Amino acid sequence: MPKRKYKIAVVQLNLNDVAENNLKKCISWVKDAANKGAEVILLPELYSSHYFCQSEDVDNFALAEPLYSTSFIAFSELAKELGVVIIVPFFEKRMAGIYHNSAYIIDTDGTEAGLYRKMHIPDDPHFYEKFYFTPGDLGFQAIETKKGKIGTLICWDQWYPEAARITALKGAEVLFYPTAIGWHPKEKEQYGENQYGAWMNVMKGHAVANGVFVAAANRIGLEKYIEGTEGIQFWGASFIAGPQGEILAQASHDQEEILIAEVDLDLQENVRQNWPFFRDRRIDAFGDITKRAID
Repeated sequence: MPKRKYKIAVVQLNLNDVAENNLKKCISWVKDAANKGAEVILLPELYSSHYFCQSEDVDNFALAEPLYSTSFIAFSELAKELGVVIIVPFFEKRMAGIYHNSAYIIDTDGTEAGLYRKMHIPDDPHFYEKFYFTPGDLGFQAIETKKGKIGTLICWDQWYPEAARITALKGAEVLFYPTAIGWHPKEKEQYGENQYGAWMNVMKGHAVANGVFVAAANRIGLEKYIEGTEGIQFWGASFIAGPQGEILAQASHDQEEILIAEVDLDLQENVRQNWPFFRDRRIDAFGDITKRAID
């Protein structure tokens, strides 16, 4: 039976275009997090490469890997060695022409506890993900691990309260958001503070509305690899929030870091007893939410 308390970690990293180096770096940082007492450890979105979605380039499909490849084996062995749960976001090659933005949830014995495929796929300037990723088909899940029942949603999913709600209703105690988000440098001065604030606030809102812990892992650094563009300045600021939206730990905008916080299920239960949002939902009146627009 999972414990009533367990420690989670968020790893914030600067990543490059050499998959082998990124794998070695992630393994090292996961070991460090485990040595600090973390029991569930989250890595950033698409950990194995630079954020290649800044352009539409068929050569980037070569970065994808099939399920249960050598990197999965490496993380599986690591999870078993350390006795921790590891959430590993990666670029999945499902078959020719079908690719996903996915995450393994690897349990403490090295087995796959679950697989999540990103459901909401953006298509914005320098975030051209629709070119690469097919929307997920596994739905929103609360995955049982030996440490706790957790939900994984990926980056753009974080803007959708429905995704957080369904995952929480299925029993997730923590919502984990591996992320790759940052500023367009020329927009930062005018819009940067509001963009960053919105990112924080929407996930803190999910924590409050659902009485869950929330953990987001972002990358850092300026990734500029396309000639004639300013690239993306990834803003870091990874964080862990409690079920009232309180910040339990937060990283800087520009340093590689590990954040650790405790998930307290007794606290979560107390919050939900005092703020019974699930009880008071008018599910009889929510049918319109499944429509594209209410004309």
